[in-house]
Amino acid sequence: MRTRVNQALSSRFAKPLAFMFGLLPFVWLVTAAALDWLGANPAEALERSSGDWTLRMLCVVLAITPLRTVAGLPALAKFRRMAGLFVYFYAVLHLLAYSWFDMGFELADIAKDIVKRPFILVGFAAVVLLTPLALTSFNRAIKALGGKRWQLLHRLVYAIAVLAVVHFFWMRAGKHNFAEVAVYAVILGSLLGWRVVQAIKKRALQPSSMLRSQL
Repeated sequence: MRTRVNQALSSRFAKPLAFMFGLLPFVWLVTAAALDWLGANPAEALERSSGDWTLRMLCVVLAITPLRTVAGLPALAKFRRMAGLFVYFYAVLHLLAYSWFDMGFELADIAKDIVKRPFILVGFAAVVLLTPLALTSFNRAIKALGGKRWQLLHRLVYAIAVLAVVHFFWMRAGKHNFAEVAVYAVILGSLLGWRVVQAIKKRALQPSSMLRSQL
């Protein structure tokens, strides 16, 4: 079964299909906006939907490594870069929706609003941290930085996940609606927790492996 799944994931059609699935939410949002399907407040619907899809794509990115390891599906690794770029795509879309519909692209007002409202400051910080990750998601950048530096830089995704949940929490705090926040917090917390456990296990094995090499 694993072999078949890995073969399917390794086929030449897998990445184009994954790209199409990643783009579907954007196509839906554009279509819904054009056909007036977004309800009484389309601007708010676009902002919230783009933010939701940013969080969902972030969950996908962080789930790839655990799934690849636990399920024995190494072919999943090739989708991580694309998923990461979709996180940035929807995050920028979310920022643009806020800048356009809420602030009318008035840069001075946007700057004041970012400083004044903590949940916007946190969300903006997450987009800023995502930017170098998106800009270095290419082979040339990896070669230029070197493998270790590139991996260290891309660990910022863990901080970004925390900032994203905090941004969502503060946004919903005014309406005392925390159900969705709890779902994303549990998912992202579990995915980050898995990495912490793996890191602890790796460190625990290091002394024994060094001792064996000395013997």
